[in-house]
Amino acid sequence: MDLLALADFNLVARHGGFGKAARAAGRPKATLSRRVAELEANLDLRLFERGARTLKLTEEGRALFERTGALLTELDETAKAIASGGHIPRGRLRISAPLLFSQTALGKLAAGFVLKYPEVQLEITTEDRAVDMIEEAYDLVIRANPEPDETLVGRVFLHDRLVVVASPDLSRPVGREPVPAVTRGSMARAESWEVATPGGKLRLAAKPVLSLSSFMMVRDAVRAGAGAARLPLSLASSDLAAGTLVSWGEVEGFRTALWVLYPTRRLLSARVSAFLDYLKAAFPQGTPEELAAHIE
Repeated sequence: MDLLALADFNLVARHGGFGKAARAAGRPKATLSRRVAELEANLDLRLFERGARTLKLTEEGRALFERTGALLTELDETAKAIASGGHIPRGRLRISAPLLFSQTALGKLAAGFVLKYPEVQLEITTEDRAVDMIEEAYDLVIRANPEPDETLVGRVFLHDRLVVVASPDLSRPVGREPVPAVTRGSMARAESWEVATPGGKLRLAAKPVLSLSSFMMVRDAVRAGAGAARLPLSLASSDLAAGTLVSWGEVEGFRTALWVLYPTRRLLSARVSAFLDYLKAAFPQGTPEELAAHIE
């Protein structure tokens, strides 16, 4: 297969058209069109559906783009690394990370990383959905308790756990008395929270009174006395230490592991390896206390 023609095909597919690709690369549109047509002829496949105003990848074209784009990027990075005579992290690094970790920790982490590696252009997108790393061109994805995926590998770099917290002004329930609860997500019906306390296990009847979309909002509402809530220990630690919140016990059966993931077939570039090492250095033990200290 002609690698130059394949590279031109990927250029057109990435930009969604011959004109856009030509302008981005500073090359003649006719040359790109000819090269892609030659690749189609050599493969005996139609890679694009060509309309009067649109250009769309065929099923075969999309498969070729998904499977060769990352490989061509790795070849280019390898050539640049060899030419530069070293493995200095450089280039664009795209990361997808969950909302809470991004809000509490990633700003400071990202700043420290780019100060240490000024030739890396770091781009972080905050989202809790499951992204397609290849399709959306991410180098790394950070996720909490991700579903198993045989196409991805990675490592756990942080652990956290849930605690039930409340304002000191909110009295602990007596007997089966329901607890006004601030919840994350959709408003749920009354439920039970099982917690471990120094005096043993305790079951709390939680009656949701307020539903919010993020743990940061939940914490603020609990501080204001709206009710009790289950919060990550790392997020509640500073308030517990200051006495602005009190702990009613640790929630049993809830553990969070933060993973950093990357595609199994991708060779690790210098910038990806550098970020993985940076995370390990920031949280050497991977404990909630380390994350809480970083947030402070």
